[in-house]
Amino acid sequence: MCLGNFVYLLGSVKEGAGRTYVGWTNDLEKRLNAHNSGTGAKSTRGRQWVILHTEEFKNRADAMSREWYLKRDRKFRKQLLEDFMKRET
Repeated sequence: MCLGNFVYLLGSVKEGAGRTYVGWTNDLEKRLNAHNSGTGAKSTRGRQWVILHTEEFKNRADAMSREWYLKRDRKFRKQLLEDFMKRET
């Protein structure tokens, strides 16, 4: 069953520097393509992104609430990014 509202955490490594980005969408593939083509959020331009983590919700409000929380959970984001960077090297 597709609930249709996702929170996602993206990771990217460029010139040895890692970054994360948290957002929400109702179409993960379309949103990732937008970020990677430079038409997503301004802060994601110029990098290639991969999905590190997703969560699915029944409604938009729940997804946006979780997005707000994940944007502030630096420890979680840092751990996912470190794990991703280890796999990439």
